[in-house]
Amino acid sequence: MNTQGFVEADEIRTRFSRAMSDMYKQEVPLYGTLMALVAETNSTVMASDKAVSDHLQRTGEIERLDMERHGAIRVGTPEELATIARLFAVMGMQPVGYYDLTPAGVPVHSTAFRAIHEDSLQASPFRVFTSLLRLDLIENEEIRQLVQAILDQRQIFTPDALKLIEKFETNGGLDAKDAADFVEQALETFRWHHDATVTAKDYQRLHDQHRLIADVVAFKGPHINHLTPRTLDIDMIQNGMQQKGITPKAVIEGPPRRRCPILLRQTSFKALQETVAFTDQDGIATGSHTARFGEIEQRGAALTPKGRELYDSLLNAARAELGEFPSESNAEKYTAILEKHFKDFPDDYAELHDKGLAYFRYFPTQKGIASRSNGHRPSSRQELIAQGHIQYEPLVYEDFLPVSAAGIFQSNLGDDSQAHYAGSSNQAEFEQALGQKVTNELKLYADTQRRSLLDCSTILAVSPLV
Repeated sequence: MNTQGFVEADEIRTRFSRAMSDMYKQEVPLYGTLMALVAETNSTVMASDKAVSDHLQRTGEIERLDMERHGAIRVGTPEELATIARLFAVMGMQPVGYYDLTPAGVPVHSTAFRAIHEDSLQASPFRVFTSLLRLDLIENEEIRQLVQAILDQRQIFTPDALKLIEKFETNGGLDAKDAADFVEQALETFRWHHDATVTAKDYQRLHDQHRLIADVVAFKGPHINHLTPRTLDIDMIQNGMQQKGITPKAVIEGPPRRRCPILLRQTSFKALQETVAFTDQDGIATGSHTARFGEIEQRGAALTPKGRELYDSLLNAARAELGEFPSESNAEKYTAILEKHFKDFPDDYAELHDKGLAYFRYFPTQKGIASRSNGHRPSSRQELIAQGHIQYEPLVYEDFLPVSAAGIFQSNLGDDSQAHYAGSSNQAEFEQALGQKVTNELKLYADTQRRSLLDCSTILAVSPLV
């Protein structure tokens, strides 16, 4: 708590992520099974691989490993998106990155709300991938009008949640009681409701247009559609799910398995078929809806623009060679193709560092600190590293990959839901709906890297390192 008596945003975010996890465990019990599997896997990896364990200790990553990492929601209108942004701001979360999912046949564009400073990320790395339905991509005029009419009728926030958001904005924070109330009220926005807000006929019309449209439009609010713990070995999780009778998606999204992980790898279990009651069914749940699932992620090094360009080119080449959407029928073939192409991506942290392919955080060593009074000590970054005065560790990638996100969406919506949209990326439109600019994620990594070098400069008493 700060001097004004306000609860810190990092603390509110921590409480909210725990509450969200508890709620989702109750709603989707299989998610609890998944959490237990992830904890078991992470313990096994740390016990068997000292290098991984040492890395987690040096970077402090071990302290946040078992925290909830991310969830995902989908909203229907610019007004909902703008208010969601205000709600997340109470928790110290800002919109980072712009993601266009239309190339994969998903009529949304998205951002990730998260903390932006490394200290806040260390306190709570929770983030929410938030997608906005692109109404302009619904070509059927009748369906588009139906969607608009339904969305115009709903309010996804409780009156108390809105009051507390306004109070935060007016006062600059929330006290202990208000912070507790805020977590409780904000949680209601993301709760699952078995009662749909449309008739069975209208639901089917929305579903036939695109399954995601039905998910966004036909319910009281943007129910959390998945939560994602972080694992140290996603391939072990993939096998572990099968052994526990959980059906995983066929393809792990992202780069192939590597000795030095990069960016983000994701898998999930198949979305649940849940009973719902439509407005013309007198509260009797005779319908069904499929959207919510459990996801697992393995995070690696954040890549520089140079590294990202190489990654994108190799991924595009692999997908071009496959010639179709990765699925259960071609999973083995796709994995082999992916591994073949990614042999051209260096799999060594020193090489990634020296070639400027990844971002790193720098730490002074005991040797460096002990040598501060030595007038002959090195002064350049390269020399300080070479002589063991500074060490570095890769920065964890805190964001998402549009191709991977779309792959997760598609696998849980059903491969038959894939569509083609004439629309293109429109960040300006998204930011107008959001009411603010999104932050470029690469700038954040560069800032963190630069701050770590300046910290080294201060501690080692050398000229500012760049």
